Amino acid sequence: MVAGIAAGISGCDRQSGGDKQPPAASSAPATAPDAEGAAIDRSHKGSQLPVLSFKDAGGKEISTAGLKGKPLLINLWATWCGPCIAELPGLNKLAAGGRIRVLTVSQDAEGAKDKVAPFLKSHGGDALEPWLDPEGTATTQWQVGTLPASIYYDAQGREVWRINGGKDWAGAEAAALLAEQ
Repeated sequence: MVAGIAAGISGCDRQSGGDKQPPAASSAPATAPDAEGAAIDRSHKGSQLPVLSFKDAGGKEISTAGLKGKPLLINLWATWCGPCIAELPGLNKLAAGGRIRVLTVSQDAEGAKDKVAPFLKSHGGDALEPWLDPEGTATTQWQVGTLPASIYYDAQGREVWRINGGKDWAGAEAAALLAEQ
């Protein structure tokens, strides 16, 4: 029972409605939990940022190919995911600070265009850009089985680490992680 509660707190794997997060990859990489229980995975360290495109509610497109030059934290989340929502204020503070580019990519499949931007604003994410990935391309690319998931890249577009599960982005531990190269 404790394990089931911990899994529910650390990340979301499906919505109460019809949207479901894509299934996890069959072989999970080796990870080590941080003090908060989120799994920190450094097994992809040095991998290049894949070229993916996302759209906002107005149809504007962003490509990861143009995001090198400063550290990049990609956060995959959904409006129906409790731990994702809990992360928004901390991610917002990181984005507003400007040292790190924070790319929040919603995995909402239905109503994403009308839902995500207002949702971010109403949940402490006014500095976060509402990018959409309703087809789950990002979760497939990064083999994500649990939301939220965050992937951190250095300024040259090389992966540093990834985290599956919620994170306190305002804490000292997060600051140390974000200082890694």
